[in-house]
Amino acid sequence: MAGGPQDLVDSERLAAERSTLHRVYELGQLPRLKDLLADPAGSLTARFDFGRAQTGRCAVSVAIEACPRLVCQRCMEAYEFPVVAQTEVEIASEPTLVGADPLEEVFTSAEGLISLRELAEEELLLALPLVPACSSPEACGRAPALGELKGAAPVAQETVRPFAALHDLLKTHDRK
Repeated sequence: MAGGPQDLVDSERLAAERSTLHRVYELGQLPRLKDLLADPAGSLTARFDFGRAQTGRCAVSVAIEACPRLVCQRCMEAYEFPVVAQTEVEIASEPTLVGADPLEEVFTSAEGLISLRELAEEELLLALPLVPACSSPEACGRAPALGELKGAAPVAQETVRPFAALHDLLKTHDRK
């Protein structure tokens, strides 16, 4: 039985051919992402455009799209975090060939072979927030009040003052 598209690819050959590859990965199958997800459902769509960087090294433009469900660290509820990102990555065969430019993103590979899944997963991890939080702090994790439900008539809420009786007792005590 034939498997899916090949994961380990020859980056040098693909750069020479200026190839474009497309892959779809299930979020639950990405090992470094699993613990960050509220729900493993969903997928990561990736496009890899191979070519050469100005340095002469093999390079790949990685474009990803995903909508993982993360856990809000304020309310501990799940929420969707849409991600659309694109970045340029150079491929180096040895860590010693990595440039000194801190803005340059370099991915090291053994013998020119790279894992497309690992590259896509890395880009998604870099696009996620360090501390996931709902986009609306005012509504974070709270259920809508009765008056906020769609089509519901506004409900008058009675103000409860738990210390009102204590206030009355203090008044009578001060009169004595």
